[in-house]
Amino acid sequence: MQALLSDDHDAEEASRFHAGRGGHLKPVMCVDKALDELDSFAGLVAESEDMGRAWDIVLLACLSGRNGINPDSAAVDEALKIMLHTVESGGDLSKYMALDRNGVPLQFA
Repeated sequence: MQALLSDDHDAEEASRFHAGRGGHLKPVMCVDKALDELDSFAGLVAESEDMGRAWDIVLLACLSGRNGINPDSAAVDEALKIMLHTVESGGDLSKYMALDRNGVPLQFA
């Protein structure tokens, strides 16, 4: 995600944005990873840099599967679509873990 300042912002909105307390989110990429495909957060950041897409915030979610079987690709795709829709519509992001590029947890108010 990129944190953006709207084109019609006022001075107070700009001040909050530059202090890390405002703006809106725009999805820039979406990827699913199985637990065994990531060795560290730094590895995820490095992989995204190889893709050449700038981002400020990553949202993380986990799918548990059923009866010891990982979720199938349709379930993963549906979960990603729901996440993207939630971001694009300004919905509640509290069910996702949000981290900045340094891995610092973020909270949305």
